[in-house]
Amino acid sequence: MYKHILVPVDGSSTARKAIGNAVAVAQAFNSQVTVVYVIDPYAFTGVGTDFAYGQAEYLSAATTEANDAISAAKQVFQEAGITATGSVVEGHAVYRGILDTAESINADLVVMGSHGRRGLEKLVLGSVTAQVLSHAHLPVLVVRD
Repeated sequence: MYKHILVPVDGSSTARKAIGNAVAVAQAFNSQVTVVYVIDPYAFTGVGTDFAYGQAEYLSAATTEANDAISAAKQVFQEAGITATGSVVEGHAVYRGILDTAESINADLVVMGSHGRRGLEKLVLGSVTAQVLSHAHLPVLVVRD
């Protein structure tokens, strides 16, 4: 049923829970798995020139963090006997990077975590998962923290 699963990660405990669920689904359907980490390359846009010097350092640190998260996820899949590929994607909107990746790899399921933020925290920080759910044209399995 699910031939190709996309698993967005961010290195959090919530993402690790989603990975565990993705392992179970991938084993059940003998699915191909792709792990993705989306970096916003324009994180400093609109904060002024005082922060421009930090752009290169930010991208370097974010790329290192992304590669670490992808490696950790791939290790979990490998230990379960599942080969997973991984990639770092840049996108100004993280949800858009996830959905664009899903489309480009012809994924038929996204398995991702949700931090379960509520109230003011959700309003301020937003919800990548909510955005994916509202814009996705494929099934999304949400794993709550």
